[in-house]
Order: sequence, then C-alpha cells, then structure tokens
Amino acid sequence: MSMKLSRKDKCLLTSLAMDRLRKCLVHGWQADQGPDPIPESLASPGGVFVSLYAEDKLRGCIGTFSSQQPLYLGVQQMAEAAATTDSRFPPLEKAELEGIRIEISVLTPRVRISGPGEIEIGRHGIYMEKGFRKGTLLPQVAVSQGWDTEQFLGNCAMHKAGIGYDGWKDADLYTYEALIFNSVDFPPER
Repeated sequence: MSMKLSRKDKCLLTSLAMDRLRKCLVHGWQADQGPDPIPESLASPGGVFVSLYAEDKLRGCIGTFSSQQPLYLGVQQMAEAAATTDSRFPPLEKAELEGIRIEISVLTPRVRISGPGEIEIGRHGIYMEKGFRKGTLLPQVAVSQGWDTEQFLGNCAMHKAGIGYDGWKDADLYTYEALIFNSVDFPPER
C-alpha cells in the first residue's frame, strides 16, 4: 500500500469531517470548503469511506471508490452522507454529535482477483459485481466480525450485493486496501 498521510493530514481530515457534520446538522447544508492552503496529499483524488460510531455501534457509513475529486472533498461529502442518507439508520441528530466517533478509510484502487485465495483478511476489502448488482465490505469488517474468507465473501454477496450467500462464486471479485484512522487517535483540530 503506497498511500501515506501524516498525523497532521489525518487530524485535518477528521476535523473536516466533524466540521461538515456540525455545519450540516446545526446550520443546514453548507458548501464544500477545504483547508487553506490545501496540502498536496489531501488535494489528490481518491476513494474514501466515512463511518460514524455512537457508543461503539455503527451509526452510518457511506463511501465512494471514485477518484474524480480531491480526498478532502470526498471526506466532507461522505461524512454528511453517512450522517444523513445511510438507509440503515435514521438521520443523525444534533444532540448526538458530541458522542460521535469518526472513522475514515482512504482506499487504494481496486484490483481484480481470480478467487478467494488472493484475499488476505485484515488487509483486503472486497468488492464484487454480478450483472447490475454490486457490493463491498471494508477490510476491518471481516476482522471485527471474526469471519474467514468464505464468510467475508458470503456476507458481502448476500447483504451488500444482494446475490445470495454463494453468489460471489460467479461474480467479478476485486480487492482493495484501506488506510484506516479515527477521530480518537487523530482528534479534530479545534
């Protein structure tokens, strides 16, 4: 995995995510804005997922593999989307903000694989496509659930791609890696 972000970059990204949540939930929608000046490492395009946790329980997670926009913008937009549009949860409320932990997963590009033997649990996230159906699970999900490779694939196929537990066997499979950090270890700058 070649991407590197400094401690300052990570703190800045958690700051941008938290600021976006505050502006969105307290003041209504706000335009994208970045740090001034924007570090080159955060201006580079890249995919990102933002997960929100309340009392160590998932409260929202949305992401994109798109590398068409700068990383700092992706973090802001995915933070807002995780708080307001994750269909598994009601929208986040202003009163919940102080207890929210933000986890950011900066993604490497996907790599097509030929089978489950190329997946390393804890290192790889999985992405699959079958027809118009697609789904993904981040690398940390298999670890947190205690899944082996087949369980990782089966749960992604069933719960994310909607192709049945064994649907991964004839789907196009891809792996990716993620640089994962959170607002506890890399607190937002005040």
